[in-house]
Order: sequence, then structure tokens, then C-alpha cells
Amino acid sequence: MYYGGIEAGGTKFICAVSDEKQNIVAKTSVPTTTPEETLQKTFEFFDQYEIRAMGIGSFGPIGIDESKDNYGYILATPKPGWSEFDFLGQMKEKYDIPFVWTTDVNAAAFGELKKGAAQGKKSCIYLTVGTGIGGGVVIDGKIFSGINHPEMGHIHVKRHPDDDYEGTCPYHKDCLEGLAAGPSLEGRTGIKGQDLPEDHPIWEIQAYYIAQALMAYVLTLAPERIILGGGVMNQDHLLMKIRQSFVEQVAGYVETPPVSEYIVRWGLPNESGITGCLLLAEEAVKTK
Repeated sequence: MYYGGIEAGGTKFICAVSDEKQNIVAKTSVPTTTPEETLQKTFEFFDQYEIRAMGIGSFGPIGIDESKDNYGYILATPKPGWSEFDFLGQMKEKYDIPFVWTTDVNAAAFGELKKGAAQGKKSCIYLTVGTGIGGGVVIDGKIFSGINHPEMGHIHVKRHPDDDYEGTCPYHKDCLEGLAAGPSLEGRTGIKGQDLPEDHPIWEIQAYYIAQALMAYVLTLAPERIILGGGVMNQDHLLMKIRQSFVEQVAGYVETPPVSEYIVRWGLPNESGITGCLLLAEEAVKTK
């Protein structure tokens, strides 16, 4: 018997199967094209195994309220063909097994808590900074959600005094994602983030926004650890700037662990999400 996991991204699905000891025995990548084509290839992979339960961490927004008709759906996404698609329903129609349904960043936060940079903790926040910004929350070892799942990349932030950029977010313009995700770097400078020199002033501005958001999360959720992942965070100097700005902006108001231990890079680079999905599948069997 195996556990299945799907980290369903807007570019690709990472599908994996693990054994009873959470060792990954098979993994594949499926391009995210149309729902029909993507799920056909997904089914072809999982049909090779006797799956006991499955965890799905999906790009969003998604419907998570089981009392609503849109539970299990991908909601208002710009990804062609996927808006209002009954993703979970299609999976349940194919496989009569327990499922755990959450966001990709929630799954990543769970993976980091259990096997990554937050091992030994009961709570953490995972924030991915890449093409977009998204966050997942685990509290008391459980994924947090309310009437919706967290959309932590879309909180509004106070503007840096030297920044007049309008923002890239199509919904809010100058929310955190609009001002600090990867496209904002090129939008301001005309240079892709990976090609920007470390001493470029844009990094100070970006660190200011991310640190400001982290302060808001700390003041509201008080996690035991904050984990940063995603392509933009492959910059050592940016992590240092975020930590410094966080300390400056918190200004001693709340007590946290030393910032070098409190705000850390992901412990499972590019594996947090799929690891979390497989662990959630195991949890589904334990709590059944």
C-alpha cells in the first residue's frame, strides 16, 4: 500500500508515491495544460500503484469549505481552463480513497514543520517568494484555515519612501505580491532578479516589504518559526536584508527568538510541497 501526493502548480504537477515509511518510491512531473490532459497523465501515473490515501496541495484560490458547492474546486484563476474546475471531484470519481485537499503553500508549510526547517516546532509560517507570493500556516501541528485559506501574499503594505512603482498584482496593484514578487524586480529595473547585482538599491526595498509582512504575521499569528522559500529567496544577501529590516521594523515591541534562528530559508528546497502532500495522505489514514 502506498500514499499518493500531488503538488499541483500552475506550470506543472509534481506527482509522487511513498511507502509506509514515507520513502518516495516514484515521482513524475506533468505539465499543467488543460485539466483533461493534465489529469489523464496524472491518472496514468497513479494507476500503477495501490494508493491508500492522497494529499493534494493545489495552486489557488481553491474552495475549502465542505458545506459549499465549490468545495474541491479551483476558483478564480487566470490559468486557462482551470477556473471553477472541480479538481477534487474528478480525483474522487477516479479513486475511492481518503483525500486531503489544501493549497500548495499549506502543504509546503506542513512539510517543513514535519521534515524541514521547522522540525520540533508546533507552529510555523511558510512564505514562498517567486513569480507570486503565497503563504501557508501550521498551528498546533494542524494546517490553519478559516472561511478561506490564507492569502498572505495579498496583504497591503506601507510603501517604502523611495518607491513609486505601481505594482504588478492585477487585483490590488500594490499589495505585497504586487510590490515584492519576482516580476516587480524586473518591472522596476528592466533586469531579471537573478541578474541584479547585490548592491542594487531595489533589494533594500524588497526586503523592507517582505520584512513588513513578516512583522504583520508575527503580530497576528505568533508562529514559532518563519520559513522563506521560492526562487527569489535563492539570494543569501536578501535573507540577511530581510532579517535586518524585520528587527528594525519590529523595534523591540515583541520578543522573538534570535532572528537568524527565527527567519530561515526552507529546509526542503523544491521538495516542501510534495513532502507535505505525502505526509498529509498519511495523516488522513491515521485519523480515518
